[in-house]
Amino acid sequence: MTGLALDAASVAPIRRGTRPRRYRIGWLLPPAIVVAGFFGYPLVLVILQSFTAQDGSFGLSVWAQVLSSPEFGRAVWQTVLLALGSTVGCVLLGGFLALVVAFVPFPGATVLARLVDTVLAFPSFLIALAFTFLYGGAGVFGTAGFLYSPWGVLLAEITFYTPFVMRPALAAFSQVPSAQLDVAASLGARPGRVLWRVVLPEALPSLASGACLVLLLTMNEFGIVLFLGAKGVSTLPMLVYGKGIVTFDFPSASVVAVVNVVLSLVLYAVYRRVVGRGGRRAAVDAA
Repeated sequence: MTGLALDAASVAPIRRGTRPRRYRIGWLLPPAIVVAGFFGYPLVLVILQSFTAQDGSFGLSVWAQVLSSPEFGRAVWQTVLLALGSTVGCVLLGGFLALVVAFVPFPGATVLARLVDTVLAFPSFLIALAFTFLYGGAGVFGTAGFLYSPWGVLLAEITFYTPFVMRPALAAFSQVPSAQLDVAASLGARPGRVLWRVVLPEALPSLASGACLVLLLTMNEFGIVLFLGAKGVSTLPMLVYGKGIVTFDFPSASVVAVVNVVLSLVLYAVYRRVVGRGGRRAAVDAA
């Protein structure tokens, strides 16, 4: 009797441990089905479409045609250049503005910081619309040639995405211990040396995560380029739009879309890795 009681007591925790696991699987199954239906299934259709030519044949002919075309190479080159240029500009401008707001006391610093949070919620085409009123043919400055060029797109993207770098940098600068700054100043360190040796190392993870996020977003930017209609600017999202909506070449559009998705996933993995290494200081949503 005692042996049977011990066996029953040893089996009971196992049964109690298996029930929550089954419940967890049951709770996770509906969201997994929803994600697979609304995201996985369309993505699979796009991938299959990229291997299907317009005559219905299945193979790599569409991929070979698109990847070898000068149009695709030009779109990749311009997408990378605009994304890198926008990222560098956002890091420089956002880091400088965050330094000013964090360490230079002036009236309205808190309002400016809150305004940055508000800008994060704006759609990108508002910046393009504002630039049209300023730099368009009938705008205040009337420099139409500048606005509808790659430089106009670059300036618009820097203007819109700078808060995505400024906000985490501002959060990182606000967490720098004032005792470290006081000790460095008491030892005779100049402001530039304090900035280089004390402040920037603390904010480097946040700046890196913001740069990765901006690179990811500008790589997929569509609204600014489409709204400005810059001459000679053809990015990967614009190429997908032109192939799929304008010329109805869905296989070629699917190939470009798959390439764009792969690049985005790679950049997102890099972004998550930077955030994971930086820890709390690299969090974009830090307060």
